[in-house]
Parts: sequence; structure tokens; C-alpha cells
Amino acid sequence: MKPSAASRTVLRSGRPHRRTATTRPVYGPDVQPSRSAADGAGITGAITEDAWDRALTLLRGDSKIVLACHLNPDGDALGSMLATGLGLRQLGISVQASFSNPFRLPQSLTQLAGRELLVPPEQVVAEPDVLVTFDTGSVDRLGDLAPLVAAAGDVIVVDHHITNGGFGTHNLIDPQAAATAVVVDDLLARLGVRLDAAIAECLYVGLSTDTASFRGAATSPSTHELAARLLATGIRPDEISRRLYDARPVRSLHLLADVLGRVVLEPGAAGGAGLSWSYVTQDDLARHGVGMEWVEGVVDMIRGAEESTVAMVAKQTGPGEWSISLRSRGPVDVGALSVRLGGGGHRLAAGFTGRGPLEGVVDALRTALDAVPVTS
Repeated sequence: MKPSAASRTVLRSGRPHRRTATTRPVYGPDVQPSRSAADGAGITGAITEDAWDRALTLLRGDSKIVLACHLNPDGDALGSMLATGLGLRQLGISVQASFSNPFRLPQSLTQLAGRELLVPPEQVVAEPDVLVTFDTGSVDRLGDLAPLVAAAGDVIVVDHHITNGGFGTHNLIDPQAAATAVVVDDLLARLGVRLDAAIAECLYVGLSTDTASFRGAATSPSTHELAARLLATGIRPDEISRRLYDARPVRSLHLLADVLGRVVLEPGAAGGAGLSWSYVTQDDLARHGVGMEWVEGVVDMIRGAEESTVAMVAKQTGPGEWSISLRSRGPVDVGALSVRLGGGGHRLAAGFTGRGPLEGVVDALRTALDAVPVTS
């Protein structure tokens, strides 16, 4: 029986643990032994052994299992979910994998291994025995699939967002992991899944996208060690990176020019730390004939502005509704900022949903910025 929300706990020990380069073997595409949980017993110690054991028991059981990630999935959400689906299929366990409408993959992820596991949200079993969520910081981020949290017998939350309060009956949350894909790698190792090229591709996409191509502050020696093991399966990083970052229609460049051309600099915001922001509307998308996916990376470009430390892009998702992406270069914790505004994320990358006129959303952001401490 699933405990009430009040009785659920986030299972984190908080014990630091650093893996060395010899923690797990690096093996090539011709010889790929099953990985052992003993090779990497925990990522940083943030997830207790009891939490791992209970999750593994559920996944190995004779159950109806549904895998779900957040709406408008990015590389880490989709890659983590599909890697898990492929791993469970390898063990003879059938699953459904899905995400909320709009049930459409961004062009950069349409060739991702395991995509054949995806089913539209309307076709997902209504009352699964086990629901596993990936890279999803809160229930509302599941969109159309949110009711499954209450309907499922058990809910396993797999995530790395520090703002995730643990909405599952079992929570595999490691805020120190560079990506949810890192947690999934450990999960699959504990299940005894053989690391093949298809699974490696999914995990590599998650790792690459959530570390901004290994440029993010969360990138560590263990991040590169994992990348090395994934590459040893024979996947092509050049081909994956081209699909993720270097293949776009010319009309998307015209949209990008519009969004960058209207960047506003507010050097006095956040106690002088500075804010640079821009926006994209549904009219912009219609005029250029492209989807919102083509502005997903623009907030990282704006973060590069030397005159400010916080960057924001407001993306109109509907009448009076905005998806807000935030980035920080260090002094401002945009994860804490987003929590104040109903969202969440990490210290350097976060977001929230804004409602009403754009001017009101930006005013609310300015007010919240003034309330968040600025570190030196």
C-alpha cells in the first residue's frame, strides 16, 4: 500500500562518497560483461542501500510498469527513461514509456535508441503497479501523466534535482549527480543489465545535454569516467553531438536572431549582480515556422553576457502562460529563486512556469531576485 504524502520520506543519507577511476571497468564493444553493483555502490552516497533494494525488488517483480518523464522532454529526461526501458527489456521485463502531450520529440532526439518503446499518454495503462519517473522535479511536471502518481501501486522517483521533495513511495534522488542519467547508470548496474551501445547512447545523450557538453560545474572526474565507459561500447560522440547541437534549419537561425536581438540588460537587478533576459512568443514561432525546441539553448548564450550573472528566457507556451528558463554564473542560486516562484532546479540552472502578462512575470522575477542572497 502506498503511504500518504505526509508519510513519504526522501531517502538521502547525505554521506559523501568519491569514486575513483578504477571503480568500474572500461570495456569495449566486443566484450561487455554485466556490470556489478559492487563496482559502483552508490554514486555519492546520497541514496541509501535500503532505497536501492526496495526499488530493485519492485522492478524485478511481476508487475505492470510504466516509465514517465517530464513534459517537453530534454535529452536527460528522455535518455534516462529509454535507457531504463531498454535495460528492463534486456531482462525480459516489459514496460510502457511515455510523456505528456504534446507527444512529439524534438528533432534532435528523433533518432535516439529505444524510441520504439514510447507510447502516447492516452495508451498508458491507467493503474500501473509501478510508476517510475525520470528527471521530474514535481508531480505537475508530468502533465497529462500526473494522475498516475496517485493511481500507481508504487512510485519510484529517479532524479538529481535538489529541489525535488520526493513525491514517490521510493525516491532515488542524488542532487550531486551531474545528470539523472548518472543515477540510471547505477540503477542498471544494480539490476545486472549489460551495457550495450543502445543503452550507452541514451545515457550519453543525458550526460552530454545536462552538463552542457561537459562544461557545467557539476562535471567531475566520475562524469568523464562514465562517459569513457559509454564511449567504449562503440557509440559515436561526433554523430550524437551533431544531432544534438549542430543540425538545425536556417529558419531557426532567423528566430534565434529575433530572440537575441531583443535581449534586455538590467545591471542593477539582484543587488547589482545583473539580469539579462529575452522572450519568444507563439507568434514568433508561427512567423518562422519552427517549434520551441530551437530556442532551448538560447538561455545559455545569454548567460555569457559579461554585464550580468543571471540569464532568463521566457517562452510562451499558451495564452498568458510562460515557461521560464534561468541560468546563473554563480553568485545567484536560481534553484532557490525558482522555488520561490513555484518551480525548481539546480543552483546554476532552473525554471518555473509564469502566468499572466509577460511584464507581470518579469516583475515577479525581479522581486524574487531581490530576496535571494547574492554570494561573492
